[in-house]
Amino acid sequence: MYFIVSFFLFMMSLFFFSLGLFFINMNFSFMLDWEVFSLNSVVVNMTLYFDSMSLLFSGVVLMISSMVILYSYDYMSSDYNKCRFLFLVLLFIISMMLMIFSLNMVSILLGWDGLGLVSYCLVIYYQNSKSHSSGMLTILTNRLGDVFILIGIGWIFNFGSFHFMSYLTMSYSWMQFFIVLIILSSFTKSAQIPFSSWLPAAMAAPTPVSSLVHSSTLVTAGVYLLIRFGTLIVTLDYLSYFWYISVMTMLMAGIGANFEYDLKKIVAFSTLSQLGLMMSILFTGNFDLSYFHLLSHAFFKSLLFMCSGLIIHSSFDNQDIRYMGFVWNDNPYVTTCFLIANFSLCGLFFLSGFYSKDLVVEFYMINSFSLLKLIFYLLGVLLTVCYTYRLINYILIKGTSFFVFRSCVEGVSSCLSFIILVFFSVIFGVLYTFLIFETPLFFVFPFLNSMMILLFMCFGLMFYSFFSFLNLKMKFLSNFLGSMWYLNFLGSVFFNNYFYVLSLNYKYLIDDSWGEFYFSSYLASLISNISFNLNYYVFNNLKYLMLSFFLLILYFMIF
Repeated sequence: MYFIVSFFLFMMSLFFFSLGLFFINMNFSFMLDWEVFSLNSVVVNMTLYFDSMSLLFSGVVLMISSMVILYSYDYMSSDYNKCRFLFLVLLFIISMMLMIFSLNMVSILLGWDGLGLVSYCLVIYYQNSKSHSSGMLTILTNRLGDVFILIGIGWIFNFGSFHFMSYLTMSYSWMQFFIVLIILSSFTKSAQIPFSSWLPAAMAAPTPVSSLVHSSTLVTAGVYLLIRFGTLIVTLDYLSYFWYISVMTMLMAGIGANFEYDLKKIVAFSTLSQLGLMMSILFTGNFDLSYFHLLSHAFFKSLLFMCSGLIIHSSFDNQDIRYMGFVWNDNPYVTTCFLIANFSLCGLFFLSGFYSKDLVVEFYMINSFSLLKLIFYLLGVLLTVCYTYRLINYILIKGTSFFVFRSCVEGVSSCLSFIILVFFSVIFGVLYTFLIFETPLFFVFPFLNSMMILLFMCFGLMFYSFFSFLNLKMKFLSNFLGSMWYLNFLGSVFFNNYFYVLSLNYKYLIDDSWGEFYFSSYLASLISNISFNLNYYVFNNLKYLMLSFFLLILYFMIF
């Protein structure tokens, strides 16, 4: 079943790729519209929009999904619930497809909510307390984004239609509120500050799920939605504030990865850093560059997660990089793919990440933005190289190799999926550059400007020793930088503790004190007292009747 589904998704991805290239060449797009129901003047439609952007992105999603399912055949071979896992992954892919092709806000919500629900089911796939806590944090944060989408649907109802594409060229003063709602919902899905804590927590899911989630589906849904709303977003008056939030997310994740020892969480921090890069370039108005990096990042990040999964398997499911080492001696093939994915992530020359990531930094150089903004991006490049070198140093060079009898089995399906992803991680950048841009896009700089990116990459190697010093000597600072600036505490435990203390005080004040009397025993005693008096009056009614008769006669005699 795994092979059949993988082959079907692979063929679908090739079909969407070729169709997307045809649409680009012909400058062509079309809509499929189905009227579900109409009520008075409101028509609820199911609308699918096919253009080059949606077709190419869906092709990338289906290609990576097919490789992930092929890889899962080996990875989940000893699992008892393999069929359930496959159906959950398929539901996840269908939800993403629905969101990609939707033009209607209601159908976007269906795909958006489906991603959050199925991701919760996948995060709690391993049934333990850690997975449960991570799943609750994931779904509650994503539900917050769903609420923003729901309010946006109610707000766009002022136009009389749920089709957002019809209003992208309109400008209303009250449209600003709708744009802010869309940006906030995208921030929750793409884990920008202050909603970042759920992304490393979602690592409790199986590694194939992490590979799919962090490369092209769940976390990139927010970026894709903002690209779709691009012409509306650039009309926002205070767009620079969101730019600073996305850049701070990029720096926070890059610094946090240098203090983390969990292999999957380091790769998750890397995803968070790249999402901050995509969001920041998007908020400057260059949606093509953001979309380019979104596609190129998907291939090498999925490859990086898959290699990490096999390295974890070979270390007896241990995820601490301090107990790994000399993996190249046991798994040379996995090590080669792991290095290619890491080099592409760093933007090494002529790999896929180089064509998109360097283009972003050069775009900032050529457009004469402030020096501070350029330094932020160069620091992002520096931190990427720093944590990548740290990861390679621990796993391949410096490690301790405590696990002597390690499993070195590489399945055929895993090897095949690696080959295709390595091919795209190397060649996709140059292919996209030549196919999409009408003329070859490159910038000419003076020598020092051209060497600045390379210089900061070299600084990243030097900063590795600086972060090691911080980790050893300055524990408070390393705890702050390594814990996502305490966002884990502020986003989850902080609220939990606050409501726990409030509930405890309520229990002492209400349940165990005067509330216990007035709300439980007082009412029962009052009813009992009334019943006793009523019973007394009923069974002694003759005496009271005679007494009232004498009192009445006495009254008439006096007056």
